[in-house]
Amino acid sequence: MGKLIAVCGSPNSGKTTCALKLAQEIYHAKKTSVFFVSPDMNVPCMAYLFPNGKDAELFSLGVALDKTDIYKEDILSQTVNVKTMQNFGFLGFKLGENSYSYPRPTEDKVTEMFTVIKESAEYIIVDCTCERDDIISSIAKRDCDCAIQLFTPDLRCISYYASCVNQFLMIEDRKVKVLNIMDNDIYLPIHETETHFHGMDFSLPYERDLKQQMITGTLSERLGSCKFRAEVEKLAKAVM
Repeated sequence: MGKLIAVCGSPNSGKTTCALKLAQEIYHAKKTSVFFVSPDMNVPCMAYLFPNGKDAELFSLGVALDKTDIYKEDILSQTVNVKTMQNFGFLGFKLGENSYSYPRPTEDKVTEMFTVIKESAEYIIVDCTCERDDIISSIAKRDCDCAIQLFTPDLRCISYYASCVNQFLMIEDRKVKVLNIMDNDIYLPIHETETHFHGMDFSLPYERDLKQQMITGTLSERLGSCKFRAEVEKLAKAVM
């Protein structure tokens, strides 16, 4: 059975970017099968991971979840792949889809989906949303083998965690705390944030090339050698 890794954190903390880059480094380190799963329906991942992709080449996680029973073939048929990474699959929602596009999945259906995915890949990285009613993210956090909890050095992050303490109690014994520095600002309260949250296990530095990927819609490509990737490689080794 595959290892399930949940990436969670406050809004705009860089969860999608961190989850994807982690998935890529695990793939290149292990040379094995990896799935990147994004249940976000507010900002469907296919829209910005593959902005130039043809509609016929992009598929939807919602179609697989809409099946009466979920089989490996259902998951694979809705997986988006890239030529540069065999056995690496993207599962998410398409441009234009939202919470009204498909019936709300049941807990049993989502659990079944993760069971099938874990039978199909050695590592599954889930880009969890902040939505309280997102059952996919909730079950990913509940059933994960490891949870990466992202923090950013700002008051929004502190406020979010203060109001959502109960949401993260379930991952307390499996969490890896990661500080994500998304801006090149020398006045960021980095030390204060680390002190407030009682230390961090890893710190991801600001990376201009990563920001460029976000702007140009090339996040699905692996970053070149840089400090950010070096830190993600360390994080990948810790969770593998």
